[in-house]
Amino acid sequence: MSDVKVYMLANLQIHDAEKYRLYEKGFFPILKKHEGEFITYDDNIVHIEGTKPMEGRVILFCFPSEKHADDWYSDPEYQAISEHRRSGTTSTITRIKGLPPR
Repeated sequence: MSDVKVYMLANLQIHDAEKYRLYEKGFFPILKKHEGEFITYDDNIVHIEGTKPMEGRVILFCFPSEKHADDWYSDPEYQAISEHRRSGTTSTITRIKGLPPR
């Protein structure tokens, strides 16, 4: 694993807003615990090109390293709250490596 910053791209279609709110409420403290940084979200994304457009909410956040991202995702507290996301949304989460220092 490297120490380059990693970005997380989440795409959610929320079908149970109440369950998703439970996830949101617990998400930010755990993100902070693992030195994660919330960058932005958008509920009105614009598809420009390609055959598989994302739909719904797109969220972008990052961690200082792959280890931080792995520790966040495997944290038992995160896995517990992620059940609310899984039951309240259809979602994908993708990890993207940042550029190495030049």
